[in-house]
Amino acid sequence: MKQSKILITSALPYANGPLHFGHIAGAYLPGDCYARFERLQGCDVLYICGSDEHGVAITLSAELAGRTPKAHVDHFHAINEAFFQRLGFSFDHYSRTTWPGHVATTQQFFRDLLANGYIEEKVTEQLYSEQDAKFLADRYVVGSCPHCGFDQARGDECQKCGASYEATDLKDPRSKITGAPLVRKPTNHWFLRFDLFKDKLQAWLKTRDWKPNVLNFAKHYVDELKPRAITRDSDWGIPVPLSEAKGKVFYVWFDAPIGYISATQEWAEQKGTPKAWEAFWLDPATKYVQFIGKDNIPFHAVFFPAMEMGQNIPYKLVDELPANEFLNLEGKQFSKSEGWTIDLERFFQRYTTDQIRYTIAANAPESQDAEFTWKDFQMRCNSELLGKYGNFANRTLIFAQQHCGAAVPALGQLDEADMVFQTRIIELSQLAADCYKHFQLRKASQTIMELAQAGNVYFDAKKPWVSAKTQETRPIMQTTVALCLEALKTLSLISFPIIPETAAKLWKLLGFSSELQDQQWNLVMSSTVPVSQKLPVPSLLFQRVEDAWIQEEIELLQTLSKKKTTQVETPKTLVTIDEVRKLELKVARILHVERVPKSNKLLKLRVDLGGEERTIVAGIGHSIEDLESLIGRHVAVVANLKPAKLMGIESQGMLLAVSTAKGLEPLNIPHAVAGDLIS
Repeated sequence: MKQSKILITSALPYANGPLHFGHIAGAYLPGDCYARFERLQGCDVLYICGSDEHGVAITLSAELAGRTPKAHVDHFHAINEAFFQRLGFSFDHYSRTTWPGHVATTQQFFRDLLANGYIEEKVTEQLYSEQDAKFLADRYVVGSCPHCGFDQARGDECQKCGASYEATDLKDPRSKITGAPLVRKPTNHWFLRFDLFKDKLQAWLKTRDWKPNVLNFAKHYVDELKPRAITRDSDWGIPVPLSEAKGKVFYVWFDAPIGYISATQEWAEQKGTPKAWEAFWLDPATKYVQFIGKDNIPFHAVFFPAMEMGQNIPYKLVDELPANEFLNLEGKQFSKSEGWTIDLERFFQRYTTDQIRYTIAANAPESQDAEFTWKDFQMRCNSELLGKYGNFANRTLIFAQQHCGAAVPALGQLDEADMVFQTRIIELSQLAADCYKHFQLRKASQTIMELAQAGNVYFDAKKPWVSAKTQETRPIMQTTVALCLEALKTLSLISFPIIPETAAKLWKLLGFSSELQDQQWNLVMSSTVPVSQKLPVPSLLFQRVEDAWIQEEIELLQTLSKKKTTQVETPKTLVTIDEVRKLELKVARILHVERVPKSNKLLKLRVDLGGEERTIVAGIGHSIEDLESLIGRHVAVVANLKPAKLMGIESQGMLLAVSTAKGLEPLNIPHAVAGDLIS
């Protein structure tokens, strides 16, 4: 029987800093667990990842670090690859987008799109530094916000009022690095005509069975597709392969997803079978699963599929797109710059890979943002891994050593409790398989613990230490132990995708000489642990996480965060109380909410100010998953702010928001009336 081919990719992590546990929860641990599960199913799995190494953010960080861009990405590529290895990831290949083969594949993508009429050249005005004799990308630019006048506004977004704009809209633009003034200057760039793919994408999306939020976002995005620039002026990136495009490179969002293909090509080359990549990318029967974070939805659900549709080579389009939310740390986003993070070297000196893998899986941010807290980590380790999983394994194996001659006993006649437990083992193995197939790590983790606890309850109810006392009742004891060993066999199998080191160790403690990763799920479940198979001396699978350790971790986090907190500076411009009184703050009731096309951040609100309706554009879209939940809320707005256009929509006021662990959320005034003044 021919093996099913499954191609799995996880979003390429940006080689601009070290990864942390928050990154792992979204696109990486779910991908690794799924790859491990499908290998156990006997599928021909190829799991691909690698470093995303281009873009302006890297050149800027490299300059600040005193390194060349190449040295910068070399540094973080090595760090992040080692991090994945430390966490037991099973990538078949971990590549990087500075590999020469990636350059060639990206340039071929461009040539096909150009030849097929999907690329157009345009003259645009960009900001140019005469002092540096080069165009500057928006990350290198600061200036005065065209909306509120804030004089330190970034090149793409004002961090004070939240407005989005083009860098050329800034007043008094200047270099972020040197402070030199910038001028507008014409330059040629190449645009990808995404609008020409609208019909194809809409028809294709109708065939996808994804999470509703992913599918709805993609469909909405397609409706508003327009040509998008794919080139920029820079000396770091993949050169545009045209003689008239000297000094032009591709935007990182264009070349990064092509890295999935080039990484597979590099894998094939290193195997000595250069054409092997085609069996995955050019076979329509391949199942292609992309694991991403929610911030990557437009690039993987819209842009990359369109780029593939414009090729002369029939590349495989994505079948499944599990897009996960974010994992926060103790109520706040992970942030190395603020000291709100976990030191990985320190972590692995005290705790194990499987402890963090299990905790993240049990709290997987599958439908909403999730939290890592040290107290929850301790509970998962002590109550679940040690108290349920480890306890069931240890008591069963020690009892078998002492009362069964360190060998697997025969299964005797089953009573009702035996049959119920035997049926439950099978049911939970099937439930676990279904969870993995549908990318439900939380539920898979619960199922693992449900089986472990069912084993503990069965062991206690059967009291094998009593039935071991007489020859007449020894067969009852042996049946109890045999069924517990069957449960442990199943437990090792269903837990392997999430806690592979522990599961493999448990497999060996059952006397198997083979490797668990080489087994097939159905064969393991359809066979029993061989009678008389020798059982090695058992050892503990998990260690207790002490209260003192956790208190130390919490205090360390707070201490490091305080050290990183910068001293608050006196604002350059102080306002008087009379100036504050000029602001008219009112209560508004939200009538309607919709997302602003082509923006992940902006929402368009229709509000009632007490007999007057207005449109307000607010930058809270990242934090609000359920738009309907905003309708009817009473919120605070600045009612006398001069109207400003954001993404082509006139905003007739400003929504006041509060920063929470989930991001920006409206400042609610629950017991007020629309139109009331706030003072």
